[in-house]
Amino acid sequence: MTTDHVEPAVPGGECEREPDPSDSLRTFGAVVQALREHAGLSRVQFGELVRYSKHTVESVELGRRMPDAFFVERAEEVLGNTGALRHSARFLARGDAGLAAWFRQWARLERTAVSLCTYECRLIPGLLQSEGYVRTLCENEIPPLSDDALETTVQVRMERQQLLRERPNTTFDFVIEEAVLMRRLGGTQVTAEQLDLILELGLLRNVTVQVMPADSEQHACLSGPVRLLEMPDGRWRAYSEGQENGRLIAGPKEVSRIHMRYARLRSQALSPKDSVGLLMRIRGAV
Repeated sequence: MTTDHVEPAVPGGECEREPDPSDSLRTFGAVVQALREHAGLSRVQFGELVRYSKHTVESVELGRRMPDAFFVERAEEVLGNTGALRHSARFLARGDAGLAAWFRQWARLERTAVSLCTYECRLIPGLLQSEGYVRTLCENEIPPLSDDALETTVQVRMERQQLLRERPNTTFDFVIEEAVLMRRLGGTQVTAEQLDLILELGLLRNVTVQVMPADSEQHACLSGPVRLLEMPDGRWRAYSEGQENGRLIAGPKEVSRIHMRYARLRSQALSPKDSVGLLMRIRGAV
C-alpha cells in the first residue's frame, strides 16, 4: 500500500519516478531494452545519445519511470525510427496508486465483472468501508505512510467503492464475520459510521450482506478470506491474499473448490434479513 514521492519531469533530463510499475510501463521498457541491445549499445552509450543518465535509462527499461515525449522521440531516432516506441508510448499508463501492487489486476477485473462474492474474517471488505475506517487502516499501516500516500490511498479506495452504485446490474454478495463487526477499529464514532454505511449499502438491490455468527458450529471457509468474480463470458476467477502478497486464481478446478466453499458458507451464515437485525443490535450497542 506504500506510495513513494513522485518527482516532477524535467524536459531533456530526468523522467517521473513511478510509485509502482504498471504492466504497460514494464512492456515499454522491455521493448526499449531489446532495441538498445540489438543496436549494440550499453546503457551509458544509449544515455549519451538520448541525453539522459544511465540511471534514467535503466529506470525506464525496468518500468520504474514514465518516459516523457522527449525521451520517446530521442529513443525512436537513435534506435532506427521503426515507429515501435512512438506507437507503444500511446498505450502507457501508470499503476493504480493507492492500491497494493498485488491487488491491481483483481481491481481491474472488478470493473467489468457481472458478479462479485466476498468473504472477510479480518476487516470490513474494501467495497463497504467508510472513509473514516479507511483512514484508520492507513494510520495503522506499518511502516507509516506519508501524508500524500495516505490521502491518495483514501481517495482511490473511496472511488473504487462507487462500483456498487455505478454497476446496478452487477451483483455484490458479502459474508462478514461477526467478530469483524464487533471490533471498534478507530473508536466509537468510526465504528458507528461504518456500521451505518453497511446498513445503507445493504439496501441497494444489487448488494447482499450476510453475517457469519460467532457461535456457528460449522464453517466452510476456515482457510481464510475468499474473493470470487464472474466475468462477462461466464468464466470465474478467485483471489487469495495474505501478508504482502496476493494471488489471482484462474485454474478451473481450484476456482471451483473455492466457489463450493463460498456457497456452503452462505448457507451457514445468517440470512440477509437476520443479518440486518444483528447489525442493528451491534450498532445500538456502540
